[in-house]
Amino acid sequence: MNRINYLMNGLAALAFIVLFSQCAGKADNQVATTPASATAELSGMKIAYVEIDTLLAKYNFCIDLNEAMVKKSENVRMTLNQKMTALNKEKQEFQKKYESNAFLSPERAQQEYNRLAKMEQDLQELSNKLQNGLMEDNNTNSLLFRDSINAFLKEYNKTRGYSLIFSNTGFDNLLYADSAFNITKEIVDGLNARYSSAKK
Repeated sequence: MNRINYLMNGLAALAFIVLFSQCAGKADNQVATTPASATAELSGMKIAYVEIDTLLAKYNFCIDLNEAMVKKSENVRMTLNQKMTALNKEKQEFQKKYESNAFLSPERAQQEYNRLAKMEQDLQELSNKLQNGLMEDNNTNSLLFRDSINAFLKEYNKTRGYSLIFSNTGFDNLLYADSAFNITKEIVDGLNARYSSAKK
């Protein structure tokens, strides 16, 4: 079981490395240092890392996407709850009428029962449709988020010349990294500045 976990963690790390290294330009052999970040050369490679958890928490575009998803989820929940409450009320009324023989005929009772069963089926289909819509929106948002980071890193790296920019999520990808290689703040600040300009 541990071997599978190590393998999965290794594959996840490799996927993140490939994702972010695709955005990196060709290595620049000259070391460029800025006050916001420190750089390092290892066998001619210039490397850095970004804390993904911090990026998710502080990148305004991601925050806006999450807030929009929370609102959509809340609207879906409210819509489904209202419809379920209305349906349950009608079912209770049907039960009362049925128990007190208030229907004119057994056929009329069956018709009402069939109508309520159809309403319940329609509500289930609506629930599935809305939940699938939320999943699609979430997938679209993930792509937009990733694309925005990739586009920024491509521009950012034209002047920085990193060979590799790693992602660090907790201890999943990097077990240890000197904080001198941490460029998270610089990336977050750059992304937010770019996002603010795009919104104007």
